[in-house]
Amino acid sequence: MIAHLNGTVSGVGLDGAVIEVGGVGLRVQCTPDTLATLKPGEPARVATSLVVREDSLTLFGFATEDERNAFELLQTASGVGPRLALAMLAVHSPDALRRAVAAEDLKALTMVPGIGNKGAQRIILELKDRLGPPNDREAGIGAGPARRAAPSWRDQVMTGLVNLGWSARDAEAAITAVEADTAEGTGETPDVATALRAALRKLSK
Repeated sequence: MIAHLNGTVSGVGLDGAVIEVGGVGLRVQCTPDTLATLKPGEPARVATSLVVREDSLTLFGFATEDERNAFELLQTASGVGPRLALAMLAVHSPDALRRAVAAEDLKALTMVPGIGNKGAQRIILELKDRLGPPNDREAGIGAGPARRAAPSWRDQVMTGLVNLGWSARDAEAAITAVEADTAEGTGETPDVATALRAALRKLSK
């Protein structure tokens, strides 16, 4: 199993990136917040999960080991494949998912495209005793400066949203709304991952 990649980002696409390791370009499907931290030409280290099918080998990449572990555990629930697990982590952090499942929060789970009430109930039933309590931290690979707040957080979130297929106009509107919410709340500059998830929630309404 390929546990992680440590190399140079060759390119970033709509739903993934190519990371060059030892002269070989490996394509990884990524969560939005992971994509937002990957810049072409810059070094990157991502935790990975290899999904093996009869006709394909697909590598999924994550900014933290916690995200990777949650991705693999989510797929043990009935009806949850790698694409849906990735979508769940695009909308919610691993800890947010743990809190939603523990609290039986159907509304939070159905925010994920592709999950209805019945699917959310099934996920809660099957994973409630398996996801564990929230860590309240983003631990593991990649939990470094790239995932912390930076003056260019708006640019990074914009890049992530555009890479996912949203128009620059819609992305800018969502980012402005997130910034307004933050100003009314803590007043602190949001980190890139949190801001990206918040923007995705606004765009999905």
